[in-house]
Amino acid sequence: MAIYTAEILWARSDQKFTDNRYSRQHILRFDSGIEIAGSSSPHVVPLPYSVADAVDPEEAFVASLSSCHMLWFLSFAVKHGFVVDTYHDAAEGVMGKNPEGKLMMTTVTLRPEVKFSGDKIPTHAQLQEMHHLAHDECFIANSVKTDVRCEPRQVIH
Repeated sequence: MAIYTAEILWARSDQKFTDNRYSRQHILRFDSGIEIAGSSSPHVVPLPYSVADAVDPEEAFVASLSSCHMLWFLSFAVKHGFVVDTYHDAAEGVMGKNPEGKLMMTTVTLRPEVKFSGDKIPTHAQLQEMHHLAHDECFIANSVKTDVRCEPRQVIH
């Protein structure tokens, strides 16, 4: 078993706080030492109390699912002897209400576009199978209730 950590750092500074007019900007710090600006989504908390150019939890959730899927996909491509040149995913998450009326990320759609080269190019069926396997093995997808979909596109050059 492995343990993963992240530090979330926020400070009030000189803001009053009790009037609910405080900045939601914070720092996401990872075990590698990398720090990323975080904030609530401007869709949830209006500007200027959110920061539009920071990563919000909803974006991080979508990115986490997409990244995990990609890493598994690349490992399956290698095992099958395919050469992947680029992988681009324009992933999208949709916020909605669950049956209990609570807001949640109801659907995340991955739209990976993979460019292959070399003598061995996967068939459409092989591409679909690698994405299916990647979805089945993705630790993050296996950890959530959200409907995670994958709509891959293949590009050969």
